[in-house]
Amino acid sequence: MSRIDNWHRRCDLGRRRAALCLGIVFICGGGGAAVAAESAWFSFAGPTPAAQQAAELLQQAATEGLDPRDYDVDWLREAVSAGSPAAHPGPASLASRRLHRAVRLYLSDLHTGRLDPQQLGMRYDPAHRSDFDADALLLAALADERLAEAMRSAAPAWPQYDALRQALARYRRLVDDPSWQKNLPPIPGGSLSPGQQYAGLALLQQRLLLLGDLEPTTNRVPERYQGTLVDAVKSFQARHGVTPDGVIGRDSFEQLNIGPAARVSQIGLAMERLRWTPLPLAPRAIVVNVPEFMLHGYEMHAGKSETRLAMKVIVGTARKTQTPLFDAEMRFIEFSPYWNVPPSITRGETLPRLRRDPGYFDRQGFELVGSDGRVVGSLSEAGIAAVQAGQMRIRQRPGASNALGSIKFVFPNQDNIYLHHTPTPQLFKRPRRDYSHGCIRVEEPLQLAKFVLADAPGWTETRIDEAMRRGRSTTLRLNEPLPVIIAYWTTVVRDGRLHFLPDLYGLDARLEEALQKRPRALQASHETEIPAESRPSR
Repeated sequence: MSRIDNWHRRCDLGRRRAALCLGIVFICGGGGAAVAAESAWFSFAGPTPAAQQAAELLQQAATEGLDPRDYDVDWLREAVSAGSPAAHPGPASLASRRLHRAVRLYLSDLHTGRLDPQQLGMRYDPAHRSDFDADALLLAALADERLAEAMRSAAPAWPQYDALRQALARYRRLVDDPSWQKNLPPIPGGSLSPGQQYAGLALLQQRLLLLGDLEPTTNRVPERYQGTLVDAVKSFQARHGVTPDGVIGRDSFEQLNIGPAARVSQIGLAMERLRWTPLPLAPRAIVVNVPEFMLHGYEMHAGKSETRLAMKVIVGTARKTQTPLFDAEMRFIEFSPYWNVPPSITRGETLPRLRRDPGYFDRQGFELVGSDGRVVGSLSEAGIAAVQAGQMRIRQRPGASNALGSIKFVFPNQDNIYLHHTPTPQLFKRPRRDYSHGCIRVEEPLQLAKFVLADAPGWTETRIDEAMRRGRSTTLRLNEPLPVIIAYWTTVVRDGRLHFLPDLYGLDARLEEALQKRPRALQASHETEIPAESRPSR
């Protein structure tokens, strides 16, 4: 017994010394930080409680939409459970290095994502990725014995992220459910309307119950497709980007047959993109989610966001003119703006139309503007030639037919993308809204202007409306820049309900392919860095 008591005292002393060492290194900094942190994982008596806890947390990486294979979990689990390494200091040192590297990588992946979004064409501010210090967080967590709390704190602070994490857990529990072991039987004629019979009603009802679209009030299968089952299908359709009419056509049938495993992957991709998304430090921010065709205005409080505004938007077409993904700062509002027709539209659309129909020039309120600022209000062959040669540009005057409508929200960026009103609001009634050349049309410009100008005294709704209707172009500089984020999430939680959206631009497929390559690269790194003879026996 005396030997056991002595062993416990020595372990406690070792832990206190490790914490003291970590604290000193954390305060003083320097290149020895990683070495000091590694010493907290193993003592002469074996793996420390921190090592045991870290190994367990890494094994649960899938709950965050991450891949446990990225963190060497199989090797580390065996190393941590191997008992006292006192007689084998080499393996202990090796395990410390690998465990420390795995935890550090996990913290970084959880906070800023596994891939660089710029490699996939998304131009988010790299400062968001560089301002996170995984080493400092890990050192502090080990010194304070708060490793689990530190790992949770590394997750993105967007409320959407926590909601998706909960949804991920629900869908992971459904992956092996028998309800998805076979597809729904084909629907005769390719469409099922209310009142019709269908051989797959029992399976359909079970899936809708498990997904939460159907209330568990009865287990009796109806003889026909009717009643609460139709209402449940409408709920399902609304959550999956299908017109909620209760008719199970091709699109609804396809969505109903997508299994939970595929949804788990889709949720994980949305969580990865949320890690890339910079959390604004400003009091307010605007986020446009392209696949959702929605704009959301957020108020930011102590690192948390709260939705204050939501409206439909129209984005760039999937085939030719996709809206780019980036973050920028809104700095101006233009009331009754001019529209300078972009060169690509001028060459590809406007000039050919003017050659066929010269009257189109006057009907659209166009004018020509020279490089010296000279304005020409009429069309001629010479004017067309000057535009073709790049000596003049086409501009549309403010008015009812102006392509930008009555207001334009400017956040300078390399693609000249902005938010604006539109003279064709009927397009907002359509469920799929990718009709623009890349810029983003907003359904409720007056409400957006009120949100943007919330800190501008005197800019009441009445004054904003008057400026929009005046017909004279004026520019208003904002008192403070307002962050704008153009995002791409095909899974979102709105009003407590999980929505799956179409992969409009095919970006989910690209991201999934890139992520599938990562475990192989990391495994190759593990194998080349660690000598084979140093690995624990299997």
